Amino acid sequence: MNVLQQLINGLSLGSIYALLALGYTMVYGIIKLINFAHGEIYMIGAFIGYYVANNFGFGLVLTLITSMIICAILGMLIEFLAYRPLRNSTRIAALITAIGVSFLLQSLMIYFVGADTRPYPQLMKNTTYDLGIFQISKIQIVIIATSIFLMILLQFIVQQTKMGRAMRAASVDPEAAQLMGINVNYTISFTFALGSSLAAAGGVLIGLYYNSIDPMMGVAPGLKAFIAAVFGGIGIIPGAALGGFAIGIIETVVSALGFTAYRDAVVYLILIIVLLVKPSGLLGKNIKEKV
Repeated sequence: MNVLQQLINGLSLGSIYALLALGYTMVYGIIKLINFAHGEIYMIGAFIGYYVANNFGFGLVLTLITSMIICAILGMLIEFLAYRPLRNSTRIAALITAIGVSFLLQSLMIYFVGADTRPYPQLMKNTTYDLGIFQISKIQIVIIATSIFLMILLQFIVQQTKMGRAMRAASVDPEAAQLMGINVNYTISFTFALGSSLAAAGGVLIGLYYNSIDPMMGVAPGLKAFIAAVFGGIGIIPGAALGGFAIGIIETVVSALGFTAYRDAVVYLILIIVLLVKPSGLLGKNIKEKV
């Protein structure tokens, strides 16, 4: 097994998981909700890219931007209609609603576009570069570079902008943030928009990578991205990125060793081990709550 080659392959896949995991971790960090409909946003983002590329002839950049904008609006709409009315309800009610929204989006997409798998438009000419010790394709370079750029941009927004400060304040104490003049509802909507746009970018990139999409494509990656967020430290942005890359590399290495049929099981096993050994994740801190 060429370890370096599998590392490159794992980084490509892990980049997508990282983009998805960031959406999970941002939403959880502010309202303590696991948005299980996030994988379906990723799927819808891929389909939006498919239709705008085929019908309008958009290139990769315009396809990405269009998909991200539409899914950002969809994310805000879901938050407003499904999650905001339940904000003061029990966590189990919000969790069940998130699962319901996930199934609703799947069913709607199957109804409107059909359940068939379809080939993704070739938004760029793919070339494989042989560097001797490993090979890397142009698509892999674009996926890794785009994902890293979006993660850096996200970190800049969170750390250096007024909205980012509002997000961090709402994450620590929503009531205190509101007393300080922060519009918490707007901040939460913006967080959903940001996470959904990253998921849409991941959907377009994975469609480009695997050259196929279908209405159920968000289920497994959505769960693995959630595991990545928990693995890195749920609610911690660098942890989500680290967890995404780690899960992608682990999954690729397991496949390279000849255990492709068990790669999903290994990922879920990692979740169990993390929850048993360090529930707060790699970068998380154990916080004791007083009863």
